[in-house]
Amino acid sequence: MAYFPLLEKDTAPENSVEWLEKAEANFGMIPNVEKVMALSPQLLAGYTFMWDGFNTSTLDEQERQVVYMTANYENECDYCVPWHTILAEQSGLSKEDVTALRGGGTLSNPKHDALSIFTRCLIANRGKASQIQLQDFFDIGYTDQQALEVILALSIKLISNYTNSIAGTPLDKEVQHKRWEKPLVREKAE
Repeated sequence: MAYFPLLEKDTAPENSVEWLEKAEANFGMIPNVEKVMALSPQLLAGYTFMWDGFNTSTLDEQERQVVYMTANYENECDYCVPWHTILAEQSGLSKEDVTALRGGGTLSNPKHDALSIFTRCLIANRGKASQIQLQDFFDIGYTDQQALEVILALSIKLISNYTNSIAGTPLDKEVQHKRWEKPLVREKAE
């Protein structure tokens, strides 16, 4: 198995240091995923730039977490789900909705649920959405700009979820209490 080191500011390539400092400013510490990404300054820079951009999108904080958590669930990222559980709670999503996102369930807010369904659709169909799926997304009140912003979020999640998958990124102690494994889907007994 490949080994991916957790780099610190004093061990990372010079071009990664400013991005590690930005992560530290954003989170009060440097999460392990950024320490892994630091091995590729270009990856870390792109990830951080897109993360910051998505934070200024027209989707509000709760909606951004709905997209992130849906992607984390679908991509089975046991590193990202704990982090985004905390961020989703901080955004004001209800405990029930955070639990639903951690379990791939239905959300209480119909608009948030439609956003999660659209996000899941794009992941499952490799970016393809039918006219009916797009219309459902628009009919609940989302815009074409927001459809594109979901794609931005999925690009961010592709970077972090895939990095964590191949690197086996260890979970940070700050989120150990939110540890997660994707629930098993049980088939209905006939």
